[in-house]
Amino acid sequence: MSEPKFKRLPNHVGIIPDGNRRWAQQQGLSKEAGYDYGISPGFALYETCLEFGIPEITFYGFTQDNTKRPSAQKSAFQKACVDAVNVLTNKDASLLVVGNTDSPQFPKELLPYTTRKTYGKGSIKVNFLVNYGWKWDLNHAYNNKNSKHFNESIASIDISRIDLIVRWGNRRRLSGFLPVQSIYADFYVVDELWPDFKPEHFHQALHWYQDQDITLGG
Repeated sequence: MSEPKFKRLPNHVGIIPDGNRRWAQQQGLSKEAGYDYGISPGFALYETCLEFGIPEITFYGFTQDNTKRPSAQKSAFQKACVDAVNVLTNKDASLLVVGNTDSPQFPKELLPYTTRKTYGKGSIKVNFLVNYGWKWDLNHAYNNKNSKHFNESIASIDISRIDLIVRWGNRRRLSGFLPVQSIYADFYVVDELWPDFKPEHFHQALHWYQDQDITLGG
């Protein structure tokens, strides 16, 4: 089956892969089991973006608020993020992990990736938000007295403005996802839970994106 054609594509897509715990419960599994099933969909989406030539994608790994969940769930989504990054190092990507590294909740295995690393041809920028918090991100700017411009000193400065955010799981909220970069992003919700990802979900989001009026406030 050939890939659909689009007259324009977003330069940067944000991905909120929600619904892992709900999916696991529907399958009769423990909530924490759902995170492992969320890894393969992420790579299926990565491959789709690579085929379309989308320059940059950002995945929401886990937030500082997520770490308040039971320890089994916390360990599971931390491990899922580490596993996903380790697989990506064997693929084609310019990889960056962004999150609060001062916290013990940040997986130490991911520290080497907090500066961008290139693997393969580096054809697509892939960003992971790991132990990310919007307050942490913005406070970095307030604490940086050397910068003249607020948006040049946020912690996520190396992530570009987002054109399209796609959230799986039927929840209609940003959940603190990159507030500065999301300021003009179009927002598309997929009803299906993330582990049930199909490329068609993303194709539908891109079809919808074709008809949006991109003014950037102008």
